[in-house]
Amino acid sequence: MSAKGEIRELLARYCFALDADRFEEMAALFAPDGVWETAFGTGTGRDGIIAQARSIANGPRPKRVHLTTNIVIEVDGDSATARSNWALIQNTPDGPAIASGGAYHDSLVKLEGRWLFEHRSIDRFIAPGQG
Repeated sequence: MSAKGEIRELLARYCFALDADRFEEMAALFAPDGVWETAFGTGTGRDGIIAQARSIANGPRPKRVHLTTNIVIEVDGDSATARSNWALIQNTPDGPAIASGGAYHDSLVKLEGRWLFEHRSIDRFIAPGQG
């Protein structure tokens, strides 16, 4: 598989793990000193990322799915950058709804043959209360 194909798969694995509240699995997609920068705070290192994800989840959540699209990847040896858009669709009492959306800005690194997030910055610009 090409580097870009491996990175696209990394982006998908992130969504599957996050949507299933498998935070340890999601954090394992980051470099050991990786950074996960969200609208709700930042997690650094895998343990910090797990703690940050748990603080956001804060109890039972409705079924949901993150969709990633418009993916642009630039590879330079064992490092890469990726930009993409995302939308979060979740169940509500009134039926499915787009809960939020925005853009991912990723720095990636290939370690021991695997592509991992080095820094994922999440720009959440579609959300309740955003104009």
